[in-house]
Amino acid sequence: MTQIFSRSADTWLRVGLLLLIVGLSGGLLVALTLESTDYRTGRNWVVEQPLPFSHAHHAGELKIDCRYCHSAVQTSAMASLPATETCMSCHSQVWKNADVLEPLRKSLREHKPLHWQRVVELPDYVYFHHGVHVNAGVGCNECHGRVDRMQLLFKAQPLNMGECLACHRDPAPHLRPPEQVTNLQWHTDEDRRQLGERLMRARGIEVKGLTDCGVCHR
Repeated sequence: MTQIFSRSADTWLRVGLLLLIVGLSGGLLVALTLESTDYRTGRNWVVEQPLPFSHAHHAGELKIDCRYCHSAVQTSAMASLPATETCMSCHSQVWKNADVLEPLRKSLREHKPLHWQRVVELPDYVYFHHGVHVNAGVGCNECHGRVDRMQLLFKAQPLNMGECLACHRDPAPHLRPPEQVTNLQWHTDEDRRQLGERLMRARGIEVKGLTDCGVCHR
């Protein structure tokens, strides 16, 4: 019987299969690596806003409490953004003619709110309630970083599922006295785990159930 395939056909088949496996493995590795990069998570990327608001100046130098602007953070799922009138409570007197604040004055004149761009935006299938976390003693900078040092706000943490699960599995080291939640410069010499465990007992917080799917996906 005449030989259909050449003697090298088997070798070429093996080489082809090897290249296919390497290509698929490499593509999967690249996809997994890309998923955790700052480009994909948005970490450290500054989002352009209608005016250059400096948290370093307002929260850092002036030490304005986070709740002055984010007034619903203790009671609502959303932290809320300040109304133009909130900003003008100061800027009707301070820097009232500064060119950089013209969008703010225009907003007041035209009765149209400023369209602040979200820096941290979770997928629609993720449920997060600011009030629950704030009242449990999770400090603002646990998720948002040291915003009191940011001239322009950026996303400080990836805030992906793995990061949230890690905190839910072991929340104690991330907790602080509730009255210190918005104190971005807060520090304690006490062991954070011991402090957190004591706070959990005092507030009836249990780890059991915190990692159930329905806690974040509703």
